[in-house]
Amino acid sequence: MTQLNRTISLWPLVLFGIAYVSPFIVLTTAGSFSEIAQGALPSAYLLTTVAMIFTAFSYAKMARLYPSAGSAYTYARKTLDSRIGFMVGWVTLLDYFFLPMVVWLIGTAYLTSAFPAVPAWVFLTAFIGLTTAINIIGVKVATKVNIVLISFQLLVIALFIIFTVVSISNGQIYGAGPEGFTVGSLFAPFWNSGTSLTAITAGAAVAAYSFIGFDAVSTFAEETVDPRKTVPKAIILTALIAGVLFATVAYFFQLGHPGYAFEDPDSAPLQMAKTIGGNFFGAVFLATVIMTQFTAGIPIQSAGARLMYAMGRDGVLPRAVFGRISQKTQTPVINILLTGVIGFIALALTVSSSTSFINFGAFIAFAFVNISVIGQFLRDRRQPNATGATKNTDILHTLSWVVQPAIGLAVIIYLMGHLDGHALRLGGIWAVLGLT
Repeated sequence: MTQLNRTISLWPLVLFGIAYVSPFIVLTTAGSFSEIAQGALPSAYLLTTVAMIFTAFSYAKMARLYPSAGSAYTYARKTLDSRIGFMVGWVTLLDYFFLPMVVWLIGTAYLTSAFPAVPAWVFLTAFIGLTTAINIIGVKVATKVNIVLISFQLLVIALFIIFTVVSISNGQIYGAGPEGFTVGSLFAPFWNSGTSLTAITAGAAVAAYSFIGFDAVSTFAEETVDPRKTVPKAIILTALIAGVLFATVAYFFQLGHPGYAFEDPDSAPLQMAKTIGGNFFGAVFLATVIMTQFTAGIPIQSAGARLMYAMGRDGVLPRAVFGRISQKTQTPVINILLTGVIGFIALALTVSSSTSFINFGAFIAFAFVNISVIGQFLRDRRQPNATGATKNTDILHTLSWVVQPAIGLAVIIYLMGHLDGHALRLGGIWAVLGLT
């Protein structure tokens, strides 16, 4: 049977992870998230980063033991039960099916707003067609495209920070109070007079959505060089780099706009960009928002196609359809095309309705990866095993394989508790469909 080619090294794999979580997302959501965190957004992101690292370490452990394209599906199937594995994979498909649709839908919405005379389906078709073509050609081309697009995102982020610092040094502080800038202002983004621990925790819960996708690098395990070493490193590096980047950008956003009073939280970053950099930079900022949706769509669609391939190869989805690799391109072409076709459902949905599916699927995957680590420990506790333990009394091993994933699981359960009822109902319906 034709297999995926191993061509991806460490840093291209990290780039896929960074592209998936989208560096620029921190600026597109900064206003609304800051409102929830009561003006202490960088603290919320730092808390979220620490929390997500626990789950990242669980992914790294499983990726080292099971370097498969199936990710959470494979881990649950191998360590818990094949039926549980199928349900994890089935529910996770919500994330992989609908997340590409959301990023294409957001990009379409921005373009339709800027060019109302052009039908929405034209922009949506362009997003889907370009992304699908790049993914069918293969990961080498996708990697090169990602490098260019992510570099541009980082350039705009750097300009945003520079313009903010210049604006502050010139005494033109966007949203500053009458007292102006003081030494205390340097620490205000982390904690100010209106901040509470409850607000930071609530901000951390919503900020966790920015990290959805750091785990997607594990779906490229069968195309990675030396996956048992490369994939675990890439997972942890992706989560760390994303967290540091998010917290840094959030800091400068709050430094330039102290507090959490916004005329319109959703458009606050764009308005700030226009204020600190003028209308031209505002236009560049808006263009980057649109481009970000395209950048994110490439690895998101590709990762979903590889999850379907793993499930098809195992026979839990029709093998003749989903378990096939193109001999010419060495990619799961049918799965990529299917994800693209599903993207057209976006024409009948709004961003809020489509995102209801995503968070449920992502958090289920996160939860069961942590559970899988504990399951692996319980399976191997009485004998020398692949996890590296030789004695049941190995305290460090127990901390690593039980306590750490238990903390990660607790964090995910807490975050799931903050999903709205609509998301839980839709997720539950999808799960029931899988059982039938």
